[in-house]
Amino acid sequence: MKIQKMFYDDINREINGVIKVDQAKDEVTKQEVEEYVITKELKKHFVTFFNCYADAFRKPTADVGVWISGFFGSGKSHFLKILSYILENRSIQGKTTVESFRSKFEDDPATFMLIDRCTRTPAETILFNIDIEGPMNKDKTAVLQIFTKMFYKHLGFYGEDLKVAKLEQYVEKKGKTEEFRRVFEEKRGESWLNSRSIFDFCEDEVVETLEEVLGMSEKAARNWFNGAEHANISIASLVAEMKAYVDTKPDDYRLLFMIDEVGQYVGGDTDMLLNLQSLTEKIGSECQGKIWIMCTGQEAIDEIIRTRTDEFSRIQARFKTRLALSSASSDEVIQKRILRKTDVAKTFLEDTYEAKRNEMANLFKFRDAIRDIRGFETPEEFAVNFPFVPYQFILMQKVFQEIRKHGNAGKHLSGGARSMLSGFQEAAQNVQEKDENALVPFYMFYDTVHTFLDSSIRQVIERCERAVEDGKGLENGDQNVLKLLYMIRYVDDIPAKIDNIIILMADDIRIDKINAKTSMQKALDRLVSQNYIARTGDSYSFLTDAEQDIQKEIANTTVDNSEVSRKIGDLVFGKIYTAKRFRYNNYDFNFNKTVDDIEIENQSGNMGFRILTMATPELDKSELRLTTESSKTAICLLADTPYFDYTRNALQIKKYARTKNVSQLPKGDQSIIRGKQEDAEQYEEDAELQLTEAFKRARFYVDGRQEKNISGTPKEIINQLLQKLVEVIYYDLEKVEEHAESDQDILDLLSGKKDAAVAPGFEANRQAADMIEQYIDSRHQQNQPINMADIQKRFQAVPYGWKEIDVAYVTARLILDQKVTVQYNGETIRADNKKLPDLLRKKTEIGKTKIKKREEIPVSDIRAATAFMRDFFTAMDIPSDDEGLIRFIESKFRELQEHYGTFSAKYARSPYPGKKTLNNAIRTIDTLLGATSDDIGFVKQLLEMEDELYDMQEDMEAVEGFFDSQVGIFDRALQLENELRYDSEKLADEAAVNQALNEIRRIVVANVAQDNYNYNDIPKLNELMRTVREGHTRLLEAKKAELLDLIRECMEAIHAGNRNLREVKDIIRQTDEFYTKKKDAVNAATSITLLESYINELFERKSDAEKLIETIEKDYSPKPESADKPKEPKVPAPSKPHKKIRQQMIFSGRIIQSEADVETYIEEARNKLKEMLKEYGSIDII
Repeated sequence: MKIQKMFYDDINREINGVIKVDQAKDEVTKQEVEEYVITKELKKHFVTFFNCYADAFRKPTADVGVWISGFFGSGKSHFLKILSYILENRSIQGKTTVESFRSKFEDDPATFMLIDRCTRTPAETILFNIDIEGPMNKDKTAVLQIFTKMFYKHLGFYGEDLKVAKLEQYVEKKGKTEEFRRVFEEKRGESWLNSRSIFDFCEDEVVETLEEVLGMSEKAARNWFNGAEHANISIASLVAEMKAYVDTKPDDYRLLFMIDEVGQYVGGDTDMLLNLQSLTEKIGSECQGKIWIMCTGQEAIDEIIRTRTDEFSRIQARFKTRLALSSASSDEVIQKRILRKTDVAKTFLEDTYEAKRNEMANLFKFRDAIRDIRGFETPEEFAVNFPFVPYQFILMQKVFQEIRKHGNAGKHLSGGARSMLSGFQEAAQNVQEKDENALVPFYMFYDTVHTFLDSSIRQVIERCERAVEDGKGLENGDQNVLKLLYMIRYVDDIPAKIDNIIILMADDIRIDKINAKTSMQKALDRLVSQNYIARTGDSYSFLTDAEQDIQKEIANTTVDNSEVSRKIGDLVFGKIYTAKRFRYNNYDFNFNKTVDDIEIENQSGNMGFRILTMATPELDKSELRLTTESSKTAICLLADTPYFDYTRNALQIKKYARTKNVSQLPKGDQSIIRGKQEDAEQYEEDAELQLTEAFKRARFYVDGRQEKNISGTPKEIINQLLQKLVEVIYYDLEKVEEHAESDQDILDLLSGKKDAAVAPGFEANRQAADMIEQYIDSRHQQNQPINMADIQKRFQAVPYGWKEIDVAYVTARLILDQKVTVQYNGETIRADNKKLPDLLRKKTEIGKTKIKKREEIPVSDIRAATAFMRDFFTAMDIPSDDEGLIRFIESKFRELQEHYGTFSAKYARSPYPGKKTLNNAIRTIDTLLGATSDDIGFVKQLLEMEDELYDMQEDMEAVEGFFDSQVGIFDRALQLENELRYDSEKLADEAAVNQALNEIRRIVVANVAQDNYNYNDIPKLNELMRTVREGHTRLLEAKKAELLDLIRECMEAIHAGNRNLREVKDIIRQTDEFYTKKKDAVNAATSITLLESYINELFERKSDAEKLIETIEKDYSPKPESADKPKEPKVPAPSKPHKKIRQQMIFSGRIIQSEADVETYIEEARNKLKEMLKEYGSIDII
């Protein structure tokens, strides 16, 4: 069946593909209304808009903005225009628009009722394309100017010139519009409406008309006409005029500004966005829903202001009603208006799909495309879309979007004569004579977009078409491939790989993809060779003229094979195989890396890995060469894949970019070069992928032998080859069975922990230890000294390859087995020395660490040393082996050394006897232990010092005994001597006590430094200390009694004061507190000297108190009586006791200032003495 016969409507009928809001002819309007398809999505938008519109009748609102968004071809302009017809309810050939839409809402009567109700009120629409009506030179008030112009045009005034419009408005207010036009026409001979566009050339006529109609003077009229100022208008004044206009209308009247392409016109211009925001906000707040603003844009309002959300938050609030048209809407419109099939055709096409389902499933297998880019999935989908494929609807929308972004002309697609609708119609017309097997190849849509394209793009296509016609390197059909590649150039959803290109170019369901791939590859190669397209990896891209020039320069940029080889090395060893060393079990091996003859990184390993690329001459790839030149090397001969060319292309681009001062080039060239630099990155990625394939199909050689069973990823392949190489080169590697992880493992081995549960002869690493021992023996036999650095160097190299820690670990076994001795700085290092791991491993130490074959100690010396140790230390369990005996001797004497060291600490605190003996003993032990650097010499030194050691032991017995049982008595005696040091003079009169104290001093002080200290004197100290303590205690108690009597006397003297006086009473109380504390101090005292020091203090306190009391009592004493009292007769006193009185009790402290004070002081002393004589028979003043 012919495709032409399948359509329900004539495919060749005229369809208005692009809706222009300024088209108003009835025939155009009729077709637009009748063929308007209300999709499911559009129905939702109708409901959303008319609900908001209806709400404004019930409740005034300031939210009067409506924003309709959608990509080019989505039908937003058509939707806006249809809304204007409906809102104005325009009559088209005798039938209202709303009535014409009744049938379109048969399935949704509620929505139709909503629309019908809203359109019963009077409304006027001002519909225009802002890009067409806007001024040539945009400024920040451009939006205001356009609104003003269109509003005045709607009112019938000449909106193009605000001065003229204002004149007309003024004349209209005067009610003289008709008269003005008539008079002007009489004077001009041409109507005012036809002449106002040339207003500046009608000066005389206008002036005369103003004089006649408005009564102006000629001078005033001419001054107005020639006035330099132009009429200006503000947002406030314009909105005031609009409000005044709508206020003249009924309350339910609405005025709607319906503006197409506002999004493109305003774009990201801050000033115009602010202008639109302010205008919309003012209209909303002043007119409260009577005036609406409806705008369209390819981007949603949020997208336009996304970087300035805070600044333009109010415009979002005003455009609350937002209607976004998606691709689904345009798909449905195309299917219903153009692709609708007859019932017969629909059944026929569904049967065709069932018959060729497998062929179509195989055909539409896109590579690396997004899921939406697909073929047919059901018979119904095939019938609805035929002869188009579902992917073409989505892809065509993206092509329109990308062309608008990337072509100068493409930015104004909205003003073109093509659309999605017309594009699909024209493509269908091109295949209408074909049958049900035909498909529309995607390149056919090029004719739909070519008029939008920049001339530089069209010129490339046209030059290609001429080359095809002239047979200059291209064949027929190549130009169509070029068209296709341009169309998908900027679309990321489907990469331009050959498999995808074949599908996009398919014009028949029955296409043989294998043959098509061969012919397509040839076409692509021809286009590449003629520099129309570029290849990046397995993708192709269209080249503009400028890109072609740059591509030629890049192709002519010289890059040596050595540079490519080095880059391949960087890719392999920098991205594919990133390990710097090869890990084999617990070992890490350095290996030299080479690509062709280029060394990659420093060469520091004992084995190599060599990659041969296509740059290596064929002679060097021969079997003989590869087997003979692979000693200690793994060779990988890569298979031929495009990795080398891809790498070279990347290097050419980067080298070319480095030679250009890109920042100084034209912006177009800068953009192209940046794109090429991105291509270079892609080339490297593709080279990496192709290297993976080259590794999988490569030939491999290891140490002179070809390896067959190698497979996996490149990383796995390299690991397998290096593993085989290690096993061939380091054939003694496995002799180390147990590996050390840290220094602690070495210390554990040396301490015997590792072999605790292992039978002798079955210890780990026995073979490895034998190898090191043999090496040491051979050097010993040749009288060649050997250090640990020699051992490390030998056993880390081929054929061993042991880790330095494992070499140290195995050497430690020889030390443990007493096969070797370690010397460092002339000293023999024992197996229990914690520094051994450092001496066996550290680079700074191993050169100074000597390893010697162990010499055995003579048996006679072993026996003698054993006997001495058994006797000297009374030890029974003495090791029988050399190393064990040496350790035993050293440890026992170190323990003794440490024991004697504890005595040294005691001597530092106190002067004990025997210090010289102790120091001699310590020096003796130090001398012995100083010989531990050589085992044989150590034993000999022990035997030579045998008598000296016995003497030391004997001398130290007295010291040991002193600290075991006598040091306590000694410490107590020394303490007593120290305590009585200040009371010794007081004991001088006590002969026995003084003699005992001097004997204590002789024993604990005077004799301790003597060499022949008599330790038998120490037991005498107990009796001597008892004698001294008793005598001292007796004298101390007598002195305490004396001071307590003195305190009592002082208190009695103070208490003699007048207690009736408050101040005296306070002094007595304070003095009592002082003497009470002194009593406590006297009772607690242990020193006679201390007690005597209290005496002056007691008298001073008494004297001070008496002075104060005397002063107070003088102030309060009565005047003396004038009459003398009669003298009482003397009565003989009875015998009285004798009393000792200290002179301070009679002669207290006093300040003497005059002779009278002297007389008074003497009189007081005389009176005190007299009073005392009355009480005592005699007084002894002391």
